[in-house]
Amino acid sequence: MTDASSAPDRAEAGAVAAATSDPVDRRGASRAPRLTPLTTLDRLRGPLPNDRAASWAVTVGLALFAFCLRVINLGYPRNLVFDETYYAKDAYSLIKFGYERSWPETANDSILAGNPDVMQSGPAFVVHPPVGKWLIGVGEQLFGMNAFGWRIASCVFGALLVAATIRLARRLSRSTLIGGIAGVLLTFDGLAFTMSRIALLDIFQAFFLVTAVACVVADRDWFRDRLADHLVKRSATDLGGGFGPVVLWRPWRLAAGVAFGLALGTKWNSIYVLAAFGVLSVLWDVGARRLAGADFRSWLALLADGLPAFFWMVIVAAGTYLATWTGWLTTSGGWSRDWAAQHPDEPLARTFGDALGSLFWYHKEIYEFHTGDFINGATHPYDANPAGWLLMLRPIGIDAVNDIKPGTDGCAGPENCLRVISGMGTPVLWWLALLALVVAGVWWIAGRDWRFGVPLVGVLSVWLPWFQYTDRPLFFFYAINIIPFSVIALSLVMGLLLGRSDSPHRRRGGIICGVAVALVIVNFGYLYPVLTDQLLPYHSWLSRMWLPSWI
Repeated sequence: MTDASSAPDRAEAGAVAAATSDPVDRRGASRAPRLTPLTTLDRLRGPLPNDRAASWAVTVGLALFAFCLRVINLGYPRNLVFDETYYAKDAYSLIKFGYERSWPETANDSILAGNPDVMQSGPAFVVHPPVGKWLIGVGEQLFGMNAFGWRIASCVFGALLVAATIRLARRLSRSTLIGGIAGVLLTFDGLAFTMSRIALLDIFQAFFLVTAVACVVADRDWFRDRLADHLVKRSATDLGGGFGPVVLWRPWRLAAGVAFGLALGTKWNSIYVLAAFGVLSVLWDVGARRLAGADFRSWLALLADGLPAFFWMVIVAAGTYLATWTGWLTTSGGWSRDWAAQHPDEPLARTFGDALGSLFWYHKEIYEFHTGDFINGATHPYDANPAGWLLMLRPIGIDAVNDIKPGTDGCAGPENCLRVISGMGTPVLWWLALLALVVAGVWWIAGRDWRFGVPLVGVLSVWLPWFQYTDRPLFFFYAINIIPFSVIALSLVMGLLLGRSDSPHRRRGGIICGVAVALVIVNFGYLYPVLTDQLLPYHSWLSRMWLPSWI
C-alpha cells in the first residue's frame, strides 16, 4: 500500500504546477523515482491502492470493534438522560403514528415502569427534522421502548461513522494504512464514543455528512478519470485548449445529494457543509479541466459543470429532504398539519396547497424558534462558546449522580462518590488534531496539496456557522461533526511523517505516529469511567478534570 505522502497530483490550488509528488502506478504501488516529468494522464488518474479486499477487511474490522466497544452496557443507565427525553419519545411516536405527539409530564416514569403508551392525542411542536428520530424509532421497534432500544441506532451509526471516516481518509491518502489510523483515532475519541451511546440526533448527522463528503471526493476522482478516458480515446496528450467533454451523469454527485439530504433531514445546519463542498467540487472541475489542457476555457466549468452539480447536489438533496417528511405529509395529526386548510387565502396555502403549504408554514415556525427571543434569552450551565471547541475548553455533563454517600451504591469512602457521563473528547486527540489542522492549512495553501483542504473545509463548514448564534446556549457535543474531519487531518499529517515506504526517516516517523496513537488510546482508557457512568470517588473524578472549565 502507498502512504499519504506518495499520492499523485499534489499541486492543485488554482494553478497547475509541475508535478512534485512521487509517481504511483495503476496498482497503487510506489515506483522508483524517475527523471521524466509526469504526463497529463498520469496526473489525471489517481488510482487507489490495489488492496481493495484488505482495505474493506480493515474497514469492517475496525467498525465492528468500535461497535463492540460502544455497545457494552449500552442500556445503562436505564433512565432517559439529557435530551433523550425528547428524541426517544418523539421517535416512539413517529413509529406509532407517523408524526410526533405530545406526552404528559409523568411520561418518563411511565416509560421506566414499562408502560410507554401514554401519549396524548395532540401533536408536539418539534424543532428538528425527522430522520434521526426515525432511526432511533427503528431501534425501539426492534428492541422495545427501553434504554437499549432507543440507543442502539446511535451505536450502529457511531460504528458506521468510523467506517465512513476510514474510507474517506483512504481515498484522500491513497493508503489503507492512513485510513486505518484515522479509524483507530476516531474509535478512541471520547465524544464520538459518548454520542454513539445516547439517543441524540448528532451522531446520525455526522455519519451522513462524512458520507456525503466522501462521495464528493469520489466524484473528483471519477470525473478526472473520465477526462483521462476522453484523451485516451482521441490519442491526445491534452485538450489543446479545448473545453473537453460535458459530463452530465455524475453518479457520485447523485449519491452525495442523497447523503446531504439525509443530513439536512437530521439537522438543518448541514446546509453549510453542502454549500462549501458544492462550491469546492465545481472548483475541482475547473482545476481538472485546466490540468487536462483547457487553459482559460476551464473557467466555463463554473456553468457547464456547475449547473449540473447544482441539480445533483442541491436539488437532489432538497428532494431527499422533502421525502423525509413523508410521515408528516401523509398523516393529518402533526403540528400545523391543518394550517393551510384553516388559512386557505394565505399565499403559502394558495401556492403550494394543503400539505406543502402547511409544511412550509411549520418550517417558518421552527426557524422562528431557533432564532427567536425565547432561545436567545435562555441560559445553561454547560453553555460552550464555539471559540473553545477545538481546544475542548467546556465539555458537557450529560448525566450525573453526585454526593453518593459512603456505604451507598458501592461507594467505599471515606469521601463521597459520584457517577457521571461527560460529553468530552479525548484531550490528547483533540489537541494533536488542532495542530494537524494548522499543518493542513499550510500544506493546502502553501504546499498546494488539495487533499489537506478536504478536512480543513469540513471542519470550518461545521464549526464557523455556530459563531452567529453565540447569543443562545451552545453545547460542545455539537462538535461531533468536527472530530471526523480533524481526525482525517491528523492521519494525513501522520502520512507526511511516515513518508515513502523506502524513506530512511520512515522508522522515526513510525515511532512518532505510534506513540501518538498509543497516547490517544491510553488517554481514552483513563477517561473511560467518566464516559460510562462508572462509580468514582470524588478525587478520582477530579483527577480527570484537567482544566478548571471542565468542572
